[in-house]
Amino acid sequence: MSRVRIRIDGPPLFAEFFFVNTPCSSVWRVTRTHMGTKVRTIRRLPDVSTSPESESVPRTPLPACILIADYDELLVDLIGFKLTAHGYTVLTALDGQAALAIAIDHRPDLIVLGAMMPMLDGLEVLRHLRRDRRTAPVPIMILTAPRQDREVLAALALGADDYLVKPFIPDDLVARIAKLLERHGRSAA
Repeated sequence: MSRVRIRIDGPPLFAEFFFVNTPCSSVWRVTRTHMGTKVRTIRRLPDVSTSPESESVPRTPLPACILIADYDELLVDLIGFKLTAHGYTVLTALDGQAALAIAIDHRPDLIVLGAMMPMLDGLEVLRHLRRDRRTAPVPIMILTAPRQDREVLAALALGADDYLVKPFIPDDLVARIAKLLERHGRSAA
């Protein structure tokens, strides 16, 4: 096992993160918080050859990429664990501004978006995503609190493809994600 050291200079910022690709094709999510640095493996991605001779060799399709955005880090980690166990690649965000930036930069295959988040709430993020031609076709599922019928109706009116009320059964979320991906012409994992 090789070790990688990453040094971050400058004042710590809340919820600043970036991705690091290592030589062994692992993708790392690095988050810098007031409490220190937290590093977590998201998913080992398969090697993809771009050489001309590999054109005739059938390639295994990459797993679907899912962005999970919610203020509750524990919930984000739980959903991420469930989705990676089912073969998905996972990106995460803990506020609306980060979710919007990641969605535009990485163009995931599906977005799970919490309705209540700091910086920009889920409905505002949804509004921006649907107006941007790069992210408009991406299926979006909204997570709402119980008894928030207005939020659900507003999200559906803004273009959300599905919603789920918290608390929910994680396997139900995984099944709904698979159906949404299938409906939008993308294989699950």
